[in-house]
Amino acid sequence: MIYLQLFLSFLQIGLFSIGGGYAAMPLIQAQVVTAHSWLTMEEFSHLVTISQMTPGPIAINGATFVGMQIAGFPGALAATLGCVAPSIVLVSVLAWVYYRYKTLSLLQRVLGCLRPAVVALIAAAGVSIFLEVMGSPSALNPVGIVLTLAGFVALRKWRLSPVLVMVLCGLLNLAWGLAV
Repeated sequence: MIYLQLFLSFLQIGLFSIGGGYAAMPLIQAQVVTAHSWLTMEEFSHLVTISQMTPGPIAINGATFVGMQIAGFPGALAATLGCVAPSIVLVSVLAWVYYRYKTLSLLQRVLGCLRPAVVALIAAAGVSIFLEVMGSPSALNPVGIVLTLAGFVALRKWRLSPVLVMVLCGLLNLAWGLAV
């Protein structure tokens, strides 16, 4: 019975947490602290910390954490599946619609209108990260500038793996920080 409760609780969270992991946190709190009393507020604060520290989406990490705390590995599996089930269904339906109707000119026009918006969102995120790396205008980070330019050159000219470039830039920044 607890597995079904975990699944259904996190299914609701997966359905209604539009806007990302941070939007899911109040819903998770309402389910696990208020509605079911599975966790105390202190334990919920641990959930938030662990969900942010571990790689992956915050809501899924939270579901896995709660499920593990409440019912061990089967509970973690039930909660995680409940959290991701709405996304799996939605993406599957959208993929089916796309493959079925991809030759329709109306669909192609809609997608053509969405492309610039997607590019703008990605560019805005890139600019935001770039400005964060560079620091404020009054305190520019020269190491960040050099590493960014070097990483760009490595990606474009030598076609190195983005993961390799990120790791190398991180290691070089760490070495610089330790040396200074």
